Amino acid sequence: MSSIAILLAGGSGNRMRGVVRDKILEPLNGQPVIAWSARAFRESGVVGGFVIVCRDNAQQAAIAAVLRPWLDDSLSVRWARGGEERQDSVLNGIEACPSDTSLVFIHDAARPLLQTASLVELAVLAARDGAAVLAHRVKDTIKQVPPGTRPGDAVVQADLNRATLWAMETPQVFQHRLILDAYRKVALDRVHITDDVAAAGHAGHKVTLVENLFPNPKITEPHDLALVEFLLRKQAPADAG
Repeated sequence: MSSIAILLAGGSGNRMRGVVRDKILEPLNGQPVIAWSARAFRESGVVGGFVIVCRDNAQQAAIAAVLRPWLDDSLSVRWARGGEERQDSVLNGIEACPSDTSLVFIHDAARPLLQTASLVELAVLAARDGAAVLAHRVKDTIKQVPPGTRPGDAVVQADLNRATLWAMETPQVFQHRLILDAYRKVALDRVHITDDVAAAGHAGHKVTLVENLFPNPKITEPHDLALVEFLLRKQAPADAG
């Protein structure tokens, strides 16, 4: 059984400061954003193929064209359509995996700074424990405010213990049957979630933390591209070449 990387290519449009453009196809240090993730997975040797979740035939054709130089014949590629919400898109991607898939790496393609060593560690721990997630410790002081609070509102702010807080990243990695059953339960129960760890938690599964000591930002704003490109250039030549 081989492992599969599910690359989430984004929804019907990615709005970056009022301009809708396909951020995962934006050039980043000479290559499209999504190509960096595909390259990291390929070089890590932890997956045997990809399921790419995209919004329509046009986006599929564009992604297929830019990934062609980065994938060889040993890596299978399947396609799935995105849904109304991220959780719908992920379920579609999981259901598109071959039935004998062992591990599923669920990754937002707008996070291009993957380290191959992190992928290997995630694979080992997910195979051992059932689930593993790339994450980093929260360094800022985080406050909790009442629901509905808007900027400019004066409210009592609750303190959260920073030592217990971790920021979730992707990939989030699971044994195939575990996460498939978890997402089907989420759909059946009509629960709203924002990441895959929440789906596993809703089904009662524990998830192992893998601390990421390297930057792994998600590109959401135009200035994020400049930041990520700077970080790529700061990496060692073997990683950034």
